[in-house]
Amino acid sequence: MIFVAVDIGGTFTDLIGFDDEAQAFVQAKSLTTPSELTQGVINCIRESGLDAGKIDELIHGSTTAINTLIERKGAKTGLIVTRGTRDVYIIGRGNRPEAYNLFFHRHKPLVSRRMTQEVDERVLASGKVYEPLKKASLAAACKALKAEGIEAVAVCFLHAYANPDHERAAGVAIRKAMPDAYLSLSHDILREYREFERMSTTVVNAYIGPKVGGYVKSLKSSLGGVGFKGDLSIMRSNGGVMTPEVATERPVAMMESGPVGGIIASAQVGLALGHSNVISFDMGGTTAKASLIREGEPTLAPGYYVGGYASGHPVMLPMIDVVEVGAGGGSIAWLDDVGALKVGPQSAGADPGPICYRGGGTEPTITDANVVLGRLDPDNFLGGTMKLDAEGAKRGIEQKIAKPLKLDAVAAAQAIVDISINKMSLAVREVSVAKGYDPRDFALVASGGAGPLHVCAIARELFIPTVIVPLFPSHFSALGMLLADERHDFTRTVYSDLVKVDFDRLVKIHDEMAAEAKAGLRHGMDAQYQVSLDIRYLGQEFTLSVPVGLDQLKRADRQGIRTAFDKLYEHRYAHYSPEEPVEMVNVRLGAIGKRPKLKFPGLGAAGAATPSAERPVYFSSAAKPLPAKIYRRETLSAGAKISGPALVQEHGTTTVLFENDTCRVADTGELIISVGGAR
Repeated sequence: MIFVAVDIGGTFTDLIGFDDEAQAFVQAKSLTTPSELTQGVINCIRESGLDAGKIDELIHGSTTAINTLIERKGAKTGLIVTRGTRDVYIIGRGNRPEAYNLFFHRHKPLVSRRMTQEVDERVLASGKVYEPLKKASLAAACKALKAEGIEAVAVCFLHAYANPDHERAAGVAIRKAMPDAYLSLSHDILREYREFERMSTTVVNAYIGPKVGGYVKSLKSSLGGVGFKGDLSIMRSNGGVMTPEVATERPVAMMESGPVGGIIASAQVGLALGHSNVISFDMGGTTAKASLIREGEPTLAPGYYVGGYASGHPVMLPMIDVVEVGAGGGSIAWLDDVGALKVGPQSAGADPGPICYRGGGTEPTITDANVVLGRLDPDNFLGGTMKLDAEGAKRGIEQKIAKPLKLDAVAAAQAIVDISINKMSLAVREVSVAKGYDPRDFALVASGGAGPLHVCAIARELFIPTVIVPLFPSHFSALGMLLADERHDFTRTVYSDLVKVDFDRLVKIHDEMAAEAKAGLRHGMDAQYQVSLDIRYLGQEFTLSVPVGLDQLKRADRQGIRTAFDKLYEHRYAHYSPEEPVEMVNVRLGAIGKRPKLKFPGLGAAGAATPSAERPVYFSSAAKPLPAKIYRRETLSAGAKISGPALVQEHGTTTVLFENDTCRVADTGELIISVGGAR
């Protein structure tokens, strides 16, 4: 069988394929085509030389969903709510994230008040119907939205998480009145309390739905046009995959479908090498991303704010916890109004790209800085298929950065890289130190086209002793998609003091969610289920998600659940209060359908590492270059050892080893680096 994954990034589109019978990989990379993203997928398939008709499964990750939201290019959306809650979405939360910023503005809502219609109905938090749904008011709401030319409709009734009957009835009526409109019902998207967050998530789903649905349809058509007849799966933000049908219904679930692939792969590579605790670091062309993996499991967050907490859109669906900063290979270096050097978040992207790409770019980037420092070989970029303009990169840095700062080009390039290292180190701190973990207790797994270039410097900054550069680092997100299982997440809000919890009810809710999950899983025959309870001290606002076993629910293990909560709370906040009462808020279930596991081949017998060349490269200081040995990764055998300063070149990236760094090649091909100077 042949499995293929394609990941569309901001600069490059990456493909990796694996033939499990021939035990052979194939990889391809092409520039992303922003005007027609599916064309980048087809370009990669053609470049790989694969026969599309022989591909059994293709897994795809895309930035379409998040780009549609951030660029505000979604559908004209209307919102239907319970009478009296018309302003919930507009008002949002009353907190002010930037209390001392006199110019702070929240994001502009995706749905205006004019496009928000109220209907007569009311369900209580218990699920009891207080006021039946009045069809006349619903018909009037549909008529008003239809007259406005609405393309998508979001429905969010008060307490629909407890009893969705009114939303279901409204959905039937809306489909009859507005058959061409995309429809999102809140209980289908997010069945838990907090009206604003549920409303926001439902609105985002409706807003991006038509465009994402059109993209998925176009992708299927384009793949069919080149002969693809296998299964198509879409990567989702929780680290699992889903069918195109689910992606079309719940496009908000693929908001971060690209970055999570690398995190899944980092977890599996770490476990294979004996490192259950790792930090995934992925630096691509536009951004750098970090995520913490503990005991072999990526960290799941209950949701996040797309666009940042201060002014973003709440999307409260389970997703792998990722911290992202605007520092990628294409991030632009610039001087602010007082002449201070800044890097990012704006990026040159794929078009026009860095100056050295010869695509018309005029602004110096991190990639240009690495060319000037000698860390990137202009004649061996992408295996020599793309020649870089070293003189153009140097000239751009001199004109835009070096001369205004009264530096030479090398010193300016070093400053650009140093600033980016600092930004990326902060991202790693945020997923580790800010969550109560010491980064020195973790190995750092580097991926992305620019990750191996910078990872040893980041590790040295944070005193992380071990760095792992996996196979195919520039295609690592795509590789992670090949390794991902199918996954669906479900939530039910159940308020109760822990001492009064009805465990029979919890078991029933578990069984209902498990049955719903199994019906939607393509690989549901041997599905695995992960259960957790959202618990907090009585009177608190936010919760901690406590993993529990189904057997604990069946035997009403209150004390075991309470002990687990206390331990988790102490780890997170360095204290706990065993005498304080606690309450349960939500029941969560993650359903995992196991996909066939791939068995990757190992390397050949051990042999000494032989450099292919040696040349001067600037490492820690712009004052003087050091003689660096150059190695080709494909020539390295298992057990080979390399000492820095050195560069390890491969098709999609270059690994930089600083002085005092040492590297060993694992039996399965990963580069395991001991960072010199780390404690």
